[in-house]
Amino acid sequence: MKTKTFFSIKIITIFSFIFLLNSCTDLDEAVLDEKLGTDATDPAGSLAAAYDRLGDGTFTDHGAVFSMQEYTTDEAILPTRGSDWGDGGKWRDMHEFTWSSSNAIIVNNWDLLTNGITRSLTAIKSSQESTFTEKTLFLAEAKALLAYYTYTTLDLYGQAPYRDPMNVDAPIQILKAETEIDKLITDVEALLPDLADIGTQRTYHGRFTKQAGYAFLATMYLNRAVFKDRYNASSSFNFNEAAVTGSTGTDMDRVIYYTSLLIDSGKFSLESDYFKNFARDNNNGKELIFAISQKIDYIRNGSNSFAYVSMERNQRTSAANRGTNAACTTEEFYNSWENNHDDPRFQQHYQYADGTWFMNDGTDVSVPATDFVPNSTPIALPWFHFNRGIQAGPQYGPILLASASLEMIGNRIKVSPLVMEKSTGTRMDFTPKLTFADPTKSVFAQNEINQGARVFKYEFDPEGGNGNSNVDIPLFRLGGIYAMRAEAYFRKGATGSATDDLNKLRTSRTRESLYGNAPGKMLTAAVDAEQLYKELGFELYWELQRRPESIRFGKFDLAGTAKAASQPFRRAFPIPQTVIDQKLFKQNQGY
Repeated sequence: MKTKTFFSIKIITIFSFIFLLNSCTDLDEAVLDEKLGTDATDPAGSLAAAYDRLGDGTFTDHGAVFSMQEYTTDEAILPTRGSDWGDGGKWRDMHEFTWSSSNAIIVNNWDLLTNGITRSLTAIKSSQESTFTEKTLFLAEAKALLAYYTYTTLDLYGQAPYRDPMNVDAPIQILKAETEIDKLITDVEALLPDLADIGTQRTYHGRFTKQAGYAFLATMYLNRAVFKDRYNASSSFNFNEAAVTGSTGTDMDRVIYYTSLLIDSGKFSLESDYFKNFARDNNNGKELIFAISQKIDYIRNGSNSFAYVSMERNQRTSAANRGTNAACTTEEFYNSWENNHDDPRFQQHYQYADGTWFMNDGTDVSVPATDFVPNSTPIALPWFHFNRGIQAGPQYGPILLASASLEMIGNRIKVSPLVMEKSTGTRMDFTPKLTFADPTKSVFAQNEINQGARVFKYEFDPEGGNGNSNVDIPLFRLGGIYAMRAEAYFRKGATGSATDDLNKLRTSRTRESLYGNAPGKMLTAAVDAEQLYKELGFELYWELQRRPESIRFGKFDLAGTAKAASQPFRRAFPIPQTVIDQKLFKQNQGY
């Protein structure tokens, strides 16, 4: 197993940019927690703190960036379920497009992302002032992380703060998406010579390598047209504008160039088992280009949020674990898979070592209790494996007894029909159709909380409690690179090449041996815009990509489940009111 990191520190907590705006302090930040073997001016410690922000909720918790990129789309919704998930309406705001500048999700994500900017600036300063042998590499990685946090902030909010890291007296600058996107691209292109090839200089997919740079540049070029003209009423973005340098073709040519560098590099390959990309042992995954490295007992113990958030409270991987009955997908997204349920990315049954398959169709009696939760104490806990992918219909699994153990049949785990924990007269039947009393409000009565097809894409890791996980969270992976190239080909009019890339994704994935390891089926006609949008969803659902996709394809403003048609100003979120009150930022239009 690879080494997770080369940094040896404890958590370093740093004041975010919002604190900076409130207190008018300088860029020299306060270290609020004890460190081991480093201080705030140590390059390794400062760079580790910048990386740490990626995984400390920001890109790993469903309430963070995920909430803004997924709950605002057809792929995900978190309704109020009876007595649960009201929370002042903050979750419903995301899907109903009723958010304001005081919505807690919008405020918290601003804090997280601008804190990432602050930490990256600190890492740049620390590396720039050092004389150690890896100065050039560390400086390049710190600058790349700054670009990544800044890009994400501009994508979501349209504006981002910046301050010269080498001048503590420098004023805070306000960057705007429409003008800053070109500078971000040229800045990252300039970093490429100093970034390490993945696998060299002790790098792996948890560090920002040259290959991560290629993927990031392809992403920026793909979305550049939206950044430059976000609010145009018809969503007619100019995707084929001349690239930034003016001598390297169009934006889509550059997407094709950078994605091809990755596809042709031989460093990555598509996983035939699609769900291995999101498994607890994916740290040796063949597709991962840039990912958030997670490990239980390492700094934060990782986050299980993306797996935990869809499971019902009575779905238990062990006697010590359960789900939370929150998020589901919409009827629109579920229906987009019509005639494609045999796609290996849609669903996968789990097979135990003795050959038992968990069918989840009422025919299961028991599964072997030969798999145990790693490091469970004081006794080894049997591990029940739920199926993966999109789950709909009546659900089955183990029942937790009053003795706080799973119900058994001899030495096997008994499989029973399940009911909702907080509505015990309601069968656990995940219905793809969502029926709200008021179609404009995503609110269920207590006896309706079973509704919604669930997404079990990320493996639920039962080790260490509900919130912990060893699953590395992909930010860039090879499947997404093929999807980006397909879209770029399509936008250049090369529909044949686009279809070829999509068919590569389809046929490289294979079903479980229960279905003879059958590969996905090829598209038989050249792709059009509607099919391409579906295909992006098939490959990248729940990977924080859907909002940018839906804006590019003119879908974001349309009416849908518990959502009325919206105005273009909603394509950016408001700057939090607490920041506006500091009188450095001006509020985005429409708010």
